[in-house]
Amino acid sequence: MTERSLLGALRWPAGHRIDIHPRSGMAVVASAPAGQHVVGSRGELPLPAGVRQMCAIVPGQPLLLAALVAHDLLVIHPAGTVVRLLADLHAQVVGGRRGC
Repeated sequence: MTERSLLGALRWPAGHRIDIHPRSGMAVVASAPAGQHVVGSRGELPLPAGVRQMCAIVPGQPLLLAALVAHDLLVIHPAGTVVRLLADLHAQVVGGRRGC
């Protein structure tokens, strides 16, 4: 997976050390001086098999990536997590039926 514009916003060049952890159905990528992984030479981010399994990320599935620049994090949301979050939000909207 590559996303150079997000990596540029985070100022994570090739070789930058990172750690990757599953959290609430998302993969959280954090800058870490002693990180176990590195940003690849073409801006690739490794996604270890264990993280993919725990986050239900499957090949060819759309992913939503969000750079949290102020926190030096990149969050990877699998499509299933996005669908679930939006369904919960829409249920609140329909249940509340209040305007903006």
